[in-house]
Amino acid sequence: MKRGKRGQAKKSSLKNSLRLADLDQARSAVLNSLPSKESQRGYRHAIDEFIAWYCSEPRLSFNKAVVTRYRIHLESRQLAPGTINGRLAAVRRLAYEAADSGLLSPDLAAGIRRVKGPKNLGVRLGNWLTADQAKALWQVPDPDTLKGKRDRALLGILLGCGLRRKEAAELDVAHLQRREDHWAIVDMVGKAHHIRTVPVPNWVKTAIDSWLGAAGVSEGRVFRCVCRAGKIWGDGVTERVVWHVVKDCAKRAAIANLAPHDLRRYAEDRIMPTALV
Repeated sequence: MKRGKRGQAKKSSLKNSLRLADLDQARSAVLNSLPSKESQRGYRHAIDEFIAWYCSEPRLSFNKAVVTRYRIHLESRQLAPGTINGRLAAVRRLAYEAADSGLLSPDLAAGIRRVKGPKNLGVRLGNWLTADQAKALWQVPDPDTLKGKRDRALLGILLGCGLRRKEAAELDVAHLQRREDHWAIVDMVGKAHHIRTVPVPNWVKTAIDSWLGAAGVSEGRVFRCVCRAGKIWGDGVTERVVWHVVKDCAKRAAIANLAPHDLRRYAEDRIMPTALV
């Protein structure tokens, strides 16, 4: 009899409705379980948005019905199916972390997992560059100026090697090594801490050498900030600098809605990108 009473007391202690403090605890558990900063940033935004909606709506418990209402709320905002599915994935993970911490009933967490998202009808292809557009984009920066040399080398890395913004910003001179008569970016740590080696086409290496020689950079980060006086400063660039370089050059090349990831898509579409010279 005593065992049964203890089991009932333990079962009744599990919550159906989460307070703000409980949500914050589960949120911290989710973010701490993610190794990638990019994933943490995306999940943080999605969870914060859900918590703001959850606390502003009259509710009975954190269950499947409430999450279904949240999905309907997201659909009413005319968000893309992929965006809605990403937000729901964050909510499901929030529920499971709350269940693992003893803040939510496992049955309710399992029910939340069964909430289906909208179907993706077709695939969003994004902006696919042609060879002529890629060449026009790469030739926008002035090769006679220090900033132009940097921007050409940066665009070459994105177009020819398919690096992400963060990878390009954090590229180190020591990563550029010659292997079997070919230049490559060796042992680069990318998304989710994956380590890979990326071949560097000759035309990209030529642009990088031109920039490094003019800037006098022999170690540390490859890309540096260039002030209006035409001098380098600092010990690197941020992802935002990479974004602005791509956006500015795309505007001058009359290429609309171009993002840095579109350049990565151009590189991945070719086993070995051809020279843009």
